[in-house]
Amino acid sequence: MIETDIELLKGIANQLRIHSIEATTAAGSGHPTSCLSAADLVAALFFGHMKYDAKNPHFYNNDRFILSKGHAAPLLYAAWAENGVVPVTELVKLRQFGNDLEGHPTPRLPFVDVATGSLGQGLGVGVGMALAARQDKLDYNTYVLLGDGEIAEGAVWEAASLAGFYKLSNLIALVDANRLGQSQATAFGHDIGVYAKRFEAFGWRVETLDDGHDMEEIMEVLSGVGLDERPLVIIAKTYKGAGVSFIQDKDNWHGKALNAEEAAKAIAELQPSAKSGLGVAIPAPTALPAPNLAAPASYPAISYKLGDLVATREAYGAALVRLGEADPRVVAMDGDTKNSTYAEKFSKQFPDRFTECFIAEQNLVAVAIGFGTRGHVPFASTFAAFFTRAADQIRVAGISQSNLKLVGSHVGISIGEDGPSQMALEDLALMRSVVGSTVLYPSDAVATEKLVEQMTQVKGVCFLRTSRPKTPVIYGNDEQFPIGGAKVLREGTKATVVAAGVTLFEALKAADQLKAEGINLTVVDAYSIKPLGKKEILAAAKKTNNTVITVEDHYSEGGLGDAVAGELSCEGVKVHKLAVNGIPRSGHAVELMAAFGIDAAAIVKKVKAL
Repeated sequence: MIETDIELLKGIANQLRIHSIEATTAAGSGHPTSCLSAADLVAALFFGHMKYDAKNPHFYNNDRFILSKGHAAPLLYAAWAENGVVPVTELVKLRQFGNDLEGHPTPRLPFVDVATGSLGQGLGVGVGMALAARQDKLDYNTYVLLGDGEIAEGAVWEAASLAGFYKLSNLIALVDANRLGQSQATAFGHDIGVYAKRFEAFGWRVETLDDGHDMEEIMEVLSGVGLDERPLVIIAKTYKGAGVSFIQDKDNWHGKALNAEEAAKAIAELQPSAKSGLGVAIPAPTALPAPNLAAPASYPAISYKLGDLVATREAYGAALVRLGEADPRVVAMDGDTKNSTYAEKFSKQFPDRFTECFIAEQNLVAVAIGFGTRGHVPFASTFAAFFTRAADQIRVAGISQSNLKLVGSHVGISIGEDGPSQMALEDLALMRSVVGSTVLYPSDAVATEKLVEQMTQVKGVCFLRTSRPKTPVIYGNDEQFPIGGAKVLREGTKATVVAAGVTLFEALKAADQLKAEGINLTVVDAYSIKPLGKKEILAAAKKTNNTVITVEDHYSEGGLGDAVAGELSCEGVKVHKLAVNGIPRSGHAVELMAAFGIDAAAIVKKVKAL
């Protein structure tokens, strides 16, 4: 860089500060001081370092930028205004209803890959993007801007650990260490050496900036990106409100917009040295071959025999391999449970498309989200109970409209002896509550394979619930399982029993037993929990005096019973729920299902009581 370039970047940084102040003052809310502290880092990245096509933010080999400290959104919008993508006149519409320049970034904007602002998630997504670049043989870098407050989050260190383990030299984290949090100073204030030691311990190359506003020093450090095999973190000592004398490094300014008089005073300080970024030459991305990420016309056929005993978790592993053979988009990752979830089958067949994320479920989900932003179809698997640890990542994935496929095994009390800490009994409630999600619960191997196929075609967050016990194959290989449908397996007039997974077989046993006594049940396989097969279930209910019994290996709150009741109650249908109530304990699956009233005997008892 020559001196005039450095002066230009300094000027652009001040222009970004001005835009951030104007936007937040117009909105009457926001985080201007958090924008001001990071303005020099962002100006250096966007106008002096990163390689990208501003006119095509989705170009496959653009450098990627994640604003993990999403409350500094006005700064991000200002950068994209100064490179000509966002009209400058739109900036003052920040946070207005109907405008995509929201309080925290979302992928409604073409230059935003994931929603951010729930702090601590950006680095894990960046790990997924960096791994995708390596797999796709592309040379783009992924840059993640974090605040020093958010690196108190454990998810950050899960991501840092995995990045160090895989030596992701194409991942660069920048820590805006401005010392001040929301309610008080951060734990370590301006002692950036603490952060340096921690990142070094996780295998990162560390560069510290004692003056994070020194543009020449910032550019010098950025010139060393990719020098060795380690990921790079740049820890910059900055000041909240930098550039404006009366708010710089002052308490009680977090999340407060300046009023009109204060804004005018601040802008007067910044304006003399401010310069526009419009017309600045931005380095172009390398024109490497685009990865083949096209969906196949079809998938190989399946071949199961009726009556074969196959656990649905095992069928999931077989489905992954089958899909992987035809679909280059499919990738998989697991949290050190692959020999139980059967993702191990995919890892052995396609080792270059599998990522072991170890026991760090928040990062497992974040890595999968990162792969999804780059055109892949990521399947992340672990015990379903452990996905609750990543509830926030999953929630934000819904906001991001992420193409995320989650597969949770070892669900319910039917796992038996492992005990309650391993039993997923809240997972359906969690996944159903995620905006735009699809929730699937197959009962046999054929249904599992067909639903995994469909997960590759459905955008958004999908969750597939698989079981530990082996269950018989009850469907032919040509059976179709449309999402939002249900299967009627028995038809009767006394009551409709709706079940899924292991309890479907209990319902079938109950139906056979009651038939011998002259009581005929309708049994429905609700393999699609969200969207629910309302049409089929309602039609069955109308033939059985509007009486429905749901039976599920899940707590009574938020699961299958609530899904059915929520859809059918307005139709005058009475829904009686059989579900797990109380804290389970270790035991044989048969014992537990009987003790908690979700086996065939309990269904028979309930039907007779009605």
